[in-house]
Amino acid sequence: MRVRESDRNLLLLGTFTLLSMAAAGLVALLDPAPAPANPAPRPAANQASTSDQGPAQTPVRIVGTPFVPNTNPRQR
Repeated sequence: MRVRESDRNLLLLGTFTLLSMAAAGLVALLDPAPAPANPAPRPAANQASTSDQGPAQTPVRIVGTPFVPNTNPRQR
């Protein structure tokens, strides 16, 4: 059986897709199960803590002019 030249790219794409899906499925089967979630709630990482137990924050010096967005492009 000969594959026509116009169908070779499609055959190559289909073969590559099937082999990639088989490899991904094999990796998914061999991957260990994730650890169960901890039931204790944790504070969000991007929020500052409200407790006074930590060190005092030092003030930050801002150098330069503050950024003001140009909402009117004709005016500079």
